[in-house]
Amino acid sequence: MTHHPGRLCCATLVLLFIFSGQAPAQSYPVKPVRIFTGSGPGGGSDLTSRAIAERLSKVLGQQVIVESRPGATGMIANRLVAEAPPDGYTLLLEPSSFVAISPHLNASQDNWDPRKRLVPIIQVSSYGLVLETHPSVPARTVQELVNIAKKQPGVLNFASSGIGSNLHISAELFRIETNIKVTHVPYRTSPNALVDLVAGRADFMFGLIPVSYPFIKQGRLRALAVSSANRNSLLPEVPTVAEAGLPNLSKFRVLSWEGVFAPVGTPPAIISQLNSEIGKIVESAEVRKIWDSKGVETVTGTPEALGRQLEEDYTRVGKLLNDLKLGK
Repeated sequence: MTHHPGRLCCATLVLLFIFSGQAPAQSYPVKPVRIFTGSGPGGGSDLTSRAIAERLSKVLGQQVIVESRPGATGMIANRLVAEAPPDGYTLLLEPSSFVAISPHLNASQDNWDPRKRLVPIIQVSSYGLVLETHPSVPARTVQELVNIAKKQPGVLNFASSGIGSNLHISAELFRIETNIKVTHVPYRTSPNALVDLVAGRADFMFGLIPVSYPFIKQGRLRALAVSSANRNSLLPEVPTVAEAGLPNLSKFRVLSWEGVFAPVGTPPAIISQLNSEIGKIVESAEVRKIWDSKGVETVTGTPEALGRQLEEDYTRVGKLLNDLKLGK
């Protein structure tokens, strides 16, 4: 058999090209991975990120570091990740409001669109909010809170984790549907807002159940209702807003989610690997128990499923913000 050096050389180059193209995914990761979140330390997505990072470190064999970058309702973290090298070493874990709502409010200069700047990896949770008051507010039901607000227009104030956050939008929807006049007091993060509510410097808010639960249990906050379609396992005695008996609230439902994203251009093989590994972590009995203890529902799925969820929420919220005259 006659050997042709030229052909061998070409074949070698082709093989090298094929294997070099696969190498990044096969060797990933070779250094620490960072997960950024726009949630402040102790906030809902900060806690979620740390629970996942701890277990992902063991699976990947590399340190997974959580870095909190609060501010601009998640947009600081969003931009930081979107502008990072698309190599799988910089990830984003955000609540739905930070990726589906915030861009409508903070992107006026460059039309920042999460659907074009971030690649979905996996959804990791779904949860409702709790309508809660400081005990000094003499309301034990949603109806009583509405009555107080109507008797004293503009006197009651509600806290939120920033303009356009899910906490803010939930309260605005509630305000519109009940036709009450209340004052919005935005904070930088949900823990900041909660601190002032517990201290009595705010009257009520739609809060994150896992973060609010200890204060509700201690009697330092009063839970009036939850925003989900069904009652929450952590607060089974608390009715849904829809159960309040007010006609305009019969279909009230605000459900949030958390998802993991990467910069556009991240290799599909890495996205697939992270989807698989994070999915196994979230579906494990250990993490399910943690999620249950926070009143959070376990949700996973494909990158495409998270992409569809983002598309749906981004479009729906854009219309809502426009109606509220809060959009860009």
